Amino acid sequence: MSEIAVITGGTSGIGRATALYLREAGYTVYELSRREQGVEGLHHIRCDITDEDQVRAAVAEIMDRAGRIDVLVNNAGFGISGAVEFTDTAEAQRLLNVNFFGMVRMNKAVIPHMRQAGRGRIVNLSSVAAPCPIPFQAYYSAGKAAVNAYTMALANELRPFGITVCAVQPGDIHTGFTAARVKTMEGDNVYGGRIGRSVQRMEHDEQNGMDPAKAGAFIARVAMKRRPKPIYTIRMDYQFFVFLTRILPGRTLNWLIGLLYAK
Repeated sequence: MSEIAVITGGTSGIGRATALYLREAGYTVYELSRREQGVEGLHHIRCDITDEDQVRAAVAEIMDRAGRIDVLVNNAGFGISGAVEFTDTAEAQRLLNVNFFGMVRMNKAVIPHMRQAGRGRIVNLSSVAAPCPIPFQAYYSAGKAAVNAYTMALANELRPFGITVCAVQPGDIHTGFTAARVKTMEGDNVYGGRIGRSVQRMEHDEQNGMDPAKAGAFIARVAMKRRPKPIYTIRMDYQFFVFLTRILPGRTLNWLIGLLYAK
């Protein structure tokens, strides 16, 4: 009897790649997104993860159809860019409502079923931008840092129930995430063109980034681990950058990040 995996944002990018890898590994995969049409071979449920009622209804439907949930991958999210001074606070709240609280809603709906079963695995998508906060992507970085802190706290809460929780930190990946980013260029003249240069640099890195299929395979393999580490980073170069965040003084680290994204 195949294990049941649920993934949010599974119709495109690394979410789709993760879902397809899990399916190939023998999992029955349910993917949740706001799109009307899903991916062939996956069970699609239309769900807006910012709506708690829709989240509860989607999880209830999966439980009715499959009887259990063994793996949850919280992948759905989007990015915004711009100077903090000129970013609409409502836009920042919208990002956190999807990237952080969408994950929270899914976990709250799924955890009781995993706890009653005495097993389960939860993977939350973070980012290298969490330990390496990127200027002009402050809210995205802050949201992913919150994912890491939440993940580690939740892992300790759920350990006695046989439920493991971990986060995966991708770096630059070539997906539609770049085109979907909400960009605020207001104030670029005040900041000496630094907003535009920063966004151009990050988008260049993303478009020349990792194949989403490889990232999806990495995330899926983590999702299948029975004893995962709290936080994983995809690719050796990004693992090295994350290592530097642990050994460099904060002033030096921020200076280096500024050289890349704030000049």
